[in-house]
Amino acid sequence: MKNAHRPSLTTAALRFPSCYAALTAAHEGADHLVQRDSHAVTKGLPGPEGRRNCARHVSEYTAVQAGALLLVDRGLGLRLNWRYAALGLALSAGTHYLADRSGGRWSENPETQETTGMVRLAHKLGKGNWMLRDPQAGYRYDQAWHKVWIALAAGVAAVGGER
Repeated sequence: MKNAHRPSLTTAALRFPSCYAALTAAHEGADHLVQRDSHAVTKGLPGPEGRRNCARHVSEYTAVQAGALLLVDRGLGLRLNWRYAALGLALSAGTHYLADRSGGRWSENPETQETTGMVRLAHKLGKGNWMLRDPQAGYRYDQAWHKVWIALAAGVAAVGGER
């Protein structure tokens, strides 16, 4: 069809699930398929090396999420306002960095050793015994944290109105 008109999803209620699906799928790909092993191993280290490698991972992660949003925006005609989409991506990136600085450190006990703010928060929220007992607890806590913030980031990207 030569001049076919493709309808657009122009309300936040319709844009939100598309943004959420795109950001979540991109999260899975970026965190599990794209992330370099060297970043995964070092992003939680104290000091400049850990901060640098975490920032590199989050930069690549955010690029994957931005690409996914762009594809969904263009493919479905979401008509995202990219100022709001960028705010959503920044929210996802910033909170991702906060959690990933604890990579490899979730089983640390803040009562007996220096650790990260996220590990201390998990203990304050009553997750300490779980973190110390279950080797998968840190990963699960990390992924739940990411997905909560991804939902909020999708909401920010979706509510911005049409460009």
